[in-house]
Amino acid sequence: MVRNPSVLLLAAVLLAGCGETARLPFEAGTGPKPELPPPNKTLFPTVNIAPAMGWTDTQGPAALPGFKVTALARNLDHPRWVYVLPNGDVLVAESNKPPKPEGARDGGGGIFDRIKGMVQGFIMKRAGAGVPSANRITLLRDADGDGVAEVRTVFAQSLTSPFGMALVGNELFIANADALVKVPYTEGQTSAGGPPVKVTDLPAGINHHWTKNVIANADGSKLYVTVGSNSNIGENGFPAEEGRAAIWEVDRATGAKRLFAGGLRNPNGLGWEPETKALWTVVNERDEIGSDLVPDYLTSVKEGASYGWPWSYWGGNVDIRVQPQRPELVAQAVAPDYALGTHVAPLGLAFSDTRGMPAEFASGVFVGEHGSWNRKPLSGYKVVFVPFIGGRPSGPPKDFLTGFLSADEKAMGRPVGVALDKGGALLVADDVGNTVWRVSRSSNKQ
Repeated sequence: MVRNPSVLLLAAVLLAGCGETARLPFEAGTGPKPELPPPNKTLFPTVNIAPAMGWTDTQGPAALPGFKVTALARNLDHPRWVYVLPNGDVLVAESNKPPKPEGARDGGGGIFDRIKGMVQGFIMKRAGAGVPSANRITLLRDADGDGVAEVRTVFAQSLTSPFGMALVGNELFIANADALVKVPYTEGQTSAGGPPVKVTDLPAGINHHWTKNVIANADGSKLYVTVGSNSNIGENGFPAEEGRAAIWEVDRATGAKRLFAGGLRNPNGLGWEPETKALWTVVNERDEIGSDLVPDYLTSVKEGASYGWPWSYWGGNVDIRVQPQRPELVAQAVAPDYALGTHVAPLGLAFSDTRGMPAEFASGVFVGEHGSWNRKPLSGYKVVFVPFIGGRPSGPPKDFLTGFLSADEKAMGRPVGVALDKGGALLVADDVGNTVWRVSRSSNKQ
């Protein structure tokens, strides 16, 4: 007989989620006008996550015909993000969730809060994320262009769960979990030219969503930083959401910041669309109202706009779980541009070009989908390509890099950050496979 009440609570959660099946095909939750079913709120959330397995030294994900995959570097420590320097060197953020501040708790002290905390802990361990953060950035150099890095050095360390990076002039900006910092950089350096210096604080604390990304504008005068929410739908209290679920604009010279856009539950990847020069992001939407809600999305970011979280989703669709209701804010909510599918967990974003990609994949955006935990069947766990015409999405997502799930639905790897290297090949950070993959045209050395 099982006497541990915690085990019984967790078992109840897992069993409660077993009965739900997806009512719509995955494709129904994609595109500019996704089909949205009624919410399906259950007593306990659906928990269905591919357990972390990892690759052997000879395994890897599957590329499309005409492409090949090489491991730029294996045996990394939870690589989450990749950034390509002008000389072709690749920076990798080896990072994980920071520890909770002493005495901090997720949510209140009721039984449902306890259950939810247990489920979140179970999910992290099952997903391979429950390990301490390496808190460093590693530099990789592939001098001979064979797709394998011959040089690997520690570029920066003693960081706080670093994620996004952006080089402006001779300064590399790093988005830590609690602050935007910078280090000096000169081309060719294999380690930072000095210790991190704080530019501005960022909302931290419990860090339900800890990853923070950064991108610079064209002249380098402004930096844009993503900050995810501190909860699913505000259940940790609205004071805990101050400054979160947003993109901030930071003045590079002074560190002064202002809210650029809000209502974005968990924005991650950022990119400038090449034709229109508009800022785009990918966002993880809310959980626990069914396998087919709510679609995660790709969207342009309008200055001053709110995208609804937590009071509504996909424009004016009210989430009745959020109290008190704010109809005046729902009325102002902007609908996203493009649904990627429900619970696919998009994190990485990289706009393509013609340097290393054939015409079919030269105009559009690559998205690293980390994969679902709150959906049956599983979704995500791959890299997709969304074609663009005239600065807008122009067709359904196309699978570009797959094979991260085994036949028995174990996660061999999970894609996070994506970037184009100096030759135009796609780099993919795989935090379960502890590898940075390089996907290039099989007919070219680059």
